[in-house]
Amino acid sequence: SDLEDLHLYATPREQRFRRFASLEFEGQLYMTPYDFIQAVTSDEPKRAKKWRSLSKQELNQILMETPPVWKGSSKLFRNLNEKGVISYTEYLFLLCILTKPHAGFRIAFNMFDTDGNEMVDKKEFLVLQEIFRKKNEKRERKGDEEKRAMLRLQLYGYHTPTTNSVLKTEGEDLVPRSYWDTLRRSTSQALFSDLAERADDITSSLSDTTLLVHFFGKKGKAELNFEDFYRFMDNLQTEVLEIEFLSYSNGMNTISEEDFAHILLRYTNVENTSSYLENMRCRIPEEKGITFDEFRSFFQFLNNLEDFAIAMQMYNFASRSIGQDEFKRAVYVATGVKLSPHLVNTVFKIFDVDRDDQLSYKEFIGIMKDRLNRGFR
Repeated sequence: SDLEDLHLYATPREQRFRRFASLEFEGQLYMTPYDFIQAVTSDEPKRAKKWRSLSKQELNQILMETPPVWKGSSKLFRNLNEKGVISYTEYLFLLCILTKPHAGFRIAFNMFDTDGNEMVDKKEFLVLQEIFRKKNEKRERKGDEEKRAMLRLQLYGYHTPTTNSVLKTEGEDLVPRSYWDTLRRSTSQALFSDLAERADDITSSLSDTTLLVHFFGKKGKAELNFEDFYRFMDNLQTEVLEIEFLSYSNGMNTISEEDFAHILLRYTNVENTSSYLENMRCRIPEEKGITFDEFRSFFQFLNNLEDFAIAMQMYNFASRSIGQDEFKRAVYVATGVKLSPHLVNTVFKIFDVDRDDQLSYKEFIGIMKDRLNRGFR
């Protein structure tokens, strides 16, 4: 019951991780690859909440069967299914990947590559654990410190300190800072210098996970190059989109425009989705269908939403209305993604509630930001 009480002290992301995680090892919770896919494509877990304790032998067996990074594919998580362990900080990292434009992959890689040798090693990657944890602690809900400490133990393992400073050195407190604050600093070398000093401590206190073995090999000595890193991120985005698409397509090559609207409006704060769906049904009476390529191109565009918003503001400054041609051009100029005329028409029919064939871009961007972040904006 004490563990259930912890839910009250958890942030929404922590709550979701705890709800979908199914494994526990040495007091720390883990997701399987199956759990992760469920967490980003379903509203609720498909099975009763229960954490299964893993033995050291079972964990080692799972890690022994983890494929190397060059064997990755857009079916990696589905193929691994229950044979994998994903920590809470890795869950946050994977969520970030799902919302990043391809152009941002290089930036992400360079942030890890602290020595600038075009390769990322395990120690450099593990700095991520500290950054995500510190960022997350800033968002913690206030309350019973003992319960918060128990929750940290569950999410980060025994190694987690309960202090709120980023690092403590002899007699010196360093100022807490978020990873977005540090992102704005000049170079990655300066960015990670303080955390890199503790890399050995971080490495020795963490259990290996599926991602660590996938990226750095069973002995942790391999290094990750950008091509493999890029392919992993691209594969993960594709895999999640395939799963969402296939859940509606029923084996067909297309999903209906109404299904597309359902997927778009999931995880958003739109209260009356029925009005959007009804609006679309009236205006697209004959179903043509949305292909996977169209579906994927739309979500690639969503991952570039910030750049698109700037392009939209340019139209606004020029007092120009935003019709379908303007929308399509802004998407291409800002993101390099070409949306099909049918897809653009479908989006307009969903969001043009007053039926003047113009898009209220502020409302559209607000709703899509919720969708992009799957309800955790």
